[in-house]
Amino acid sequence: MFRWKRLTAIAAVVALGLTGCAAGGSDSSSGTPTTLTLGVLVPATTFEASGLNWANESPYGQAVYDSLLRGNPDGSIAPNLATDYTYNADKTVLTLKLRTDVKFTDGTALDASAVAQNLLRFRDGTSPNKSYLAAVADATATDTSTVTITLKASDPSLLSNLTRNAGMVESPAAFTKADVATNPVGSGPYILDVAKTVVGTSYVFEKNPNYWKPADVHYDNLTLSVFSDATALLNAIKGGQVNATNTASNNDLDQITAAGFTINPLELNWTGLMLIDRDGTSNPALGDVRVRQAINYAFDTKALLQAVGQGYGTPTSQIFPKTSVGYDPALDSAYTYDPAKAKALLAAAGYANGLTLQMPSTSLLGTAVFTLYAQQLKDVGITVNFTDAGNNYISDVLAPKYGSYYFILQEDPDWALIQFSIAPTATFNSYHTQNATVDALIEKIHNGSQADSDQAVKDLNKYVVDNAWFAPWYRMQSSFATDAHTKVTVQADNAYPYLWNFTPIS
Repeated sequence: MFRWKRLTAIAAVVALGLTGCAAGGSDSSSGTPTTLTLGVLVPATTFEASGLNWANESPYGQAVYDSLLRGNPDGSIAPNLATDYTYNADKTVLTLKLRTDVKFTDGTALDASAVAQNLLRFRDGTSPNKSYLAAVADATATDTSTVTITLKASDPSLLSNLTRNAGMVESPAAFTKADVATNPVGSGPYILDVAKTVVGTSYVFEKNPNYWKPADVHYDNLTLSVFSDATALLNAIKGGQVNATNTASNNDLDQITAAGFTINPLELNWTGLMLIDRDGTSNPALGDVRVRQAINYAFDTKALLQAVGQGYGTPTSQIFPKTSVGYDPALDSAYTYDPAKAKALLAAAGYANGLTLQMPSTSLLGTAVFTLYAQQLKDVGITVNFTDAGNNYISDVLAPKYGSYYFILQEDPDWALIQFSIAPTATFNSYHTQNATVDALIEKIHNGSQADSDQAVKDLNKYVVDNAWFAPWYRMQSSFATDAHTKVTVQADNAYPYLWNFTPIS
């Protein structure tokens, strides 16, 4: 998954080689692999639970820690360390009942006090995802197996966030240790072998012999090998040095399948234009819905999918994913390629003679894409003047220095997507567009009944499409590759499949 934060990570990380021999050691008597070697695109930022990153770094945390709740492959939520979870009437107090048979690898019991401490440490910690717990006012141990989380205001994303790094639990005894960032003490399925690990290159784990859920541990050993260079990753695949891996792009899929790997596709991001100056602050033209609609009609999204996305993906006009309760298949084709209609809308808005948009460009996202979409806009009378933003692309668009720009953005679960892309305070609503209709729908999603909330998500999706808040081209395919000895089920809402969903094939 090419999440927005990964753009800077890939650009910054130096290419690293692979150490070790062929992947997938096996039991000689059964032929079943006992070692799983996974390719990852970024090294571990830290193993300290309060600083853990997610997305492409999720396997590091999942190897050594357990989360309070579990995210199923379809995005649904299930018990894990917490066997039961209930809200009060206004959903501002969440009560968790914990398992009582779990121990950390230092031998101490995992109890409510440890969980409460971890929740507050994550909220106040250094993780780039610390906002997952921004609504948490306090977390306390009611008794040894009960945790009470008090919220400042209800948070529809909280349960989902507790399936991720925000819900991971580290032994409190490790909090003050000098090596807390490199020698994790959790209750997870594996233990990091510090002696065999080469930080930044290869992370080696052995099975936790006392793991409370042994049915989830399908391998005796786990290795996470870092590849920030596409050529090095392809060579490792061809050389059989990994059993499975994420891919940075779809450029090498033919060679990957020729090497005997299976491609497991998933769609986690949308690609297209952000039309964020919806009030016309920097460019009055963008404040006219007809201009924004014209921009949508100007794009031949099927051609762009082939030219930019190598054909891997699905054309769409909506930013809500298929897993959303608000997803509407009809909205995938709300704007079809229609240059004549685009010109008519521009004329009706007073721009029959055309208009000019200022946009950033960067080689980090390739150069051809900017030429391609500028030409399609020019064909309907819109001229794009580019400024090379280089490595400042993300900071410039968030500043915001531009009212519209090209981007690849994640499709989160509904509430997270709204808070990330649509709400007045959203990161990618950097002009802080706000209107009464959207505010009312967000309020209903936040505090309404389940039925009312679900309908409001549908209504919000349609409103955003009808009013052309964005100009999506397609949902791009992310591709996870597995060899002939490995089976995996991809995760609906994460770049990397979860560890327990890897199983060996004899």
